[in-house]
Amino acid sequence: MSDRLTRRRLLKKTALLAGAAAGAALARAPLVRAAASPNSKLGFVLIGCGSRGTAAHLPKCAEERLVAVVDVDENQAAKALKYLRDNAEKFKLAPADIPKVKVFTDYRRMFDDFSASFDAVVIATPDHQHALPCTMAIQRGKHVYCEKPLTHNIREARALGDLARKSSVATQMGNQGLGTGGDQALAEYLQAGAIGAVREVHTWHGFGDRFGGSFERPPAEPVPPGLHWDEWIGPAPFRNYHKRLHPTYWHGYHDFGTGSLGGWGTHVWDAIDFALKLGCPASAEVLEMKDASDERFPLLTTIRYEFPARGRRPALTLCWYEGSRAKGAAVGPDADNEDTTGVNRPRLAAEIEKQHGRKLGGVGTIFVGEKGIMHAGSHGAAPRIVPEEKHKAFPVPAQTLPRIKGGIWADFLRACKEGPGAPAAISNFASFAAPLLEAMYVGHLAMRAGVGRKVLWDGPSMKCTNMPELNRYVGRENRKGWTA
Repeated sequence: MSDRLTRRRLLKKTALLAGAAAGAALARAPLVRAAASPNSKLGFVLIGCGSRGTAAHLPKCAEERLVAVVDVDENQAAKALKYLRDNAEKFKLAPADIPKVKVFTDYRRMFDDFSASFDAVVIATPDHQHALPCTMAIQRGKHVYCEKPLTHNIREARALGDLARKSSVATQMGNQGLGTGGDQALAEYLQAGAIGAVREVHTWHGFGDRFGGSFERPPAEPVPPGLHWDEWIGPAPFRNYHKRLHPTYWHGYHDFGTGSLGGWGTHVWDAIDFALKLGCPASAEVLEMKDASDERFPLLTTIRYEFPARGRRPALTLCWYEGSRAKGAAVGPDADNEDTTGVNRPRLAAEIEKQHGRKLGGVGTIFVGEKGIMHAGSHGAAPRIVPEEKHKAFPVPAQTLPRIKGGIWADFLRACKEGPGAPAAISNFASFAAPLLEAMYVGHLAMRAGVGRKVLWDGPSMKCTNMPELNRYVGRENRKGWTA
């Protein structure tokens, strides 16, 4: 990583130059290759009717042809169907359509008993319940859209990417930034040489307690009526119900969530990977970590990844920052300045704000190139050269990368209906989503290793070469009865 003085000189240099800067296993059933026509309605099953499932995906499924919902909580499924009834006119549903929607509490039974009745699934469950229904869908020739992060661990990502690559179904991970055009614009600026070769990236997410932080496991509580707890646990190790696990805090548990890195990192790492083609990291090392435990992710972590050269792209250092700290606290393990936001961010973020007045906020990414610096927000938001005067002076690059019309959901529907031979969805499992998760999750191994212990990673073999005891965290065996 460049040292602090190098970055500061670069910031000062960019300020001086601002005024002068130049302008997707073989299917068990016949594959659903494409709809009869682009206007045909696909039969959808929604797996997971929580807030994201109902608010974001239920309307989209209903606009096509919703045939079933699956949720381990009977009450949640009932709320979803009520939402459909209350909005039937908006979704152009006939009153008779809604009673026809089948309701399941176990997606295994749905796949076994109902597979002939639908074309595609949308998965909006907790992270530990992503990979298995994705696998079951692809094996049965069903198109699949899965909320981010696609998988719970590295091994699941590799297996799901391999399976998707052998299939003809459409797949899409729900990282919406790829559908806004910002990620494409960023890539075009970097390809045009706006800041020269990028050798250093800093990316952060400042939200804390939902994604990490230790606390003593609460005692078991009675399972609420209508909640099928064994089905909620699914392939993960069994434990008793308590309300600090479901419905909110599961994100921070190693057994069920993926912490801030998986839970939000996909919304910033996608832009980095899309532009710079990261590949597998050679190493990952935790520089700072607070409030970690065997059961839950840390409340605050800083991880440094090293990526080797990729073709003409030079070797890259990527630092990931997550969590919050006290406002005014020193930033980073060797910091000599303060960040007044309370967000665990790079020192460079505070320096940019101070020198150039650009507010970078609680989520974002800084790209450090040989000739300058760029910043981008979450979900592909507003990529800009720093300072703003330099951005305005740089000629807007030609649009060489296609934009996604209608966002990633529309992109998924297009891929479903056009069938094999058509361009894959932008965040498809095989070439983008699964490899991205593989790279990101090496950071989870670094968390297990602890501060200052560099994990050396053999990506093709999916192995830590210097601390083999970490390899047990690369993946896990599913609980009995929860395999594809």
